[in-house]
Amino acid sequence: MRFIKWAFLITFWVLFGAFLHYTLPQYDVVRIVNTYEERQELNDWTRLFWSKPDDQSAQLINRDVQFIQAVRANGRNMVYRNEDTGWSWPPYFKFDTANLYTDANDSISTRANPEWVAVMHYGWRNEFLSIFPNAVSIKPVAGPEDKPTNWFSIIFLVMLAAILWAIYVRWRRFRRARIDPMIESAEDSLYAAGDAIAERQGRFRRWLDSWKSK
Repeated sequence: MRFIKWAFLITFWVLFGAFLHYTLPQYDVVRIVNTYEERQELNDWTRLFWSKPDDQSAQLINRDVQFIQAVRANGRNMVYRNEDTGWSWPPYFKFDTANLYTDANDSISTRANPEWVAVMHYGWRNEFLSIFPNAVSIKPVAGPEDKPTNWFSIIFLVMLAAILWAIYVRWRRFRRARIDPMIESAEDSLYAAGDAIAERQGRFRRWLDSWKSK
């Protein structure tokens, strides 16, 4: 039973952490090398990793998606998708895909004369599943080490930890004040009932023994 409990708790917190990691904004300092547009098939389970900016997009089985190709300071490649989020989840309320595409094209640079930009995005990059993070904003920075501080994620996680801790403390107080006394009372009742049954059994055995002696 304890194994099932810990397996459930670990699974829950891993999934919850993965949800936060996918949803919260992240920053990459990169050099943009190219942009392009490509038609993507949306007819399998990976559809949940693509945006649904409006009701009509949920009915499409494929659509054209803009992509931004970039390179990190360490030489690793990164590819972002550029999709509106609209009013759907996650709530970035992004409606400026065309403007961001223009900014990305304007920031294209070469290795010999690099221009570094900070790309705020959410989501993951997975080559095997063809999953791409969605770029939300692009801002020029002084260099590859000039990474913006992710204040939103820091404040959000601190507040979330404070809320969860407050809920945990109040739950423990409620359990000690209300639930534990009820459990102890029930256990005492069971023990008392057990003692009464044992006493009756003892009397019955003594009665039988008295007849055996006769």
